[in-house]
Formats: sequence, structure tokens, C-alpha cells
Amino acid sequence: MAQDPELVRRCLSGENSAWEALLQAYTPKVYTVAFRFTGRAEVAEDLTQEIFIKVFQTLKSYDPAQGSFATWLHRVARNHLVDHYRRTHKDRVTSSIEDSLSTLEETPGPGEHPEEHVHLRERRELLQEGLSRLSPDLREAVILRDLTDLDYAEIAQVLGVPVGTVKSRINRGRLELARVLKRIHK
Repeated sequence: MAQDPELVRRCLSGENSAWEALLQAYTPKVYTVAFRFTGRAEVAEDLTQEIFIKVFQTLKSYDPAQGSFATWLHRVARNHLVDHYRRTHKDRVTSSIEDSLSTLEETPGPGEHPEEHVHLRERRELLQEGLSRLSPDLREAVILRDLTDLDYAEIAQVLGVPVGTVKSRINRGRLELARVLKRIHK
């Protein structure tokens, strides 16, 4: 968002309304990424709170000249999630954006037939199963590109790898996901 550097400046000067605006704008995005990595709503909620505590503590290290606030925030979130992974020694389980939204939309919307709702849920579950079978590096790249809509340069910054590596991981991840989904769907 274009006003992010101004919001950060206002936050650093102690303006609570600016911090609340950043929280309101970015909490759903951070929660979604945390949920994709953990696959568990309660853990994702706790991690989201921890990430924003870390953001608050390190906000003065954000430099608009180095990139967008959203990219910086994704990097902070990713680093915290990796630390969490290392602490718990568990394999990350990710979820599609539709899965996180499906907890909010369990009943069919107006004009949506129950069969369509079931079909969409089955597709989300199939995608989740496919993603869970990818290696963490491939899964992470595919999620950041296809489900979070970050561009290659932003993903490279978040992951700390060259853009070429990002492109390679996304390509390999998509191909592997297609193979996995084809095997699962049979």
C-alpha cells in the first residue's frame, strides 16, 4: 500500500491509530500465511500475534528504500515461522487460501447449490493434500507465488534466495503438484 511508509513513520512516533491501521490491513494476510505453514488455526492465531509483536519491536529497522512494507513484513513472518518450525521439529503443513476462508464459509452462499459447495470443498481438500506432499522449499515457493500473489523479486527477498532459484522452485513445485494431484485424483 502506498501509505505504508507514512503509517510506519506515524507508528514510530507513537500514534496508536497508525499501528491499528497496519494491524487491520495485514493481520488477515499474516494469519493466512501462518495457517498455511501450520495447518492449525489455534497455532496460526498464536503465531500471528507473535509475529506482530516482533514487527512492533523491529519496526524501526524497516527501510522503505529496501522494498515495500508488505515484503518486509512477509520476511519477518517467514523468519518467525521458520524459527517456530525449528523449535517444534515438525514438518510444516500448508493450506490453500481457500482452506483458511472455508472455516468462515461453511454454509453455501445465496444462489450456491449444496452440490457446488461440496465440490469446492473437495477441490480445496485435494489441493491441500497435494501441497502437503511437496517438499517445504517447493511448497513455500508455490504458496507465495500462486496463493499470496507475491512477484518473483518479493519472493526472492522473503526467501533470501536469487530470483532464478525462485523461478526454478515455482516451476518444479507446480509440475510436482500437478503430478501429485493427478495421482491422488485417480
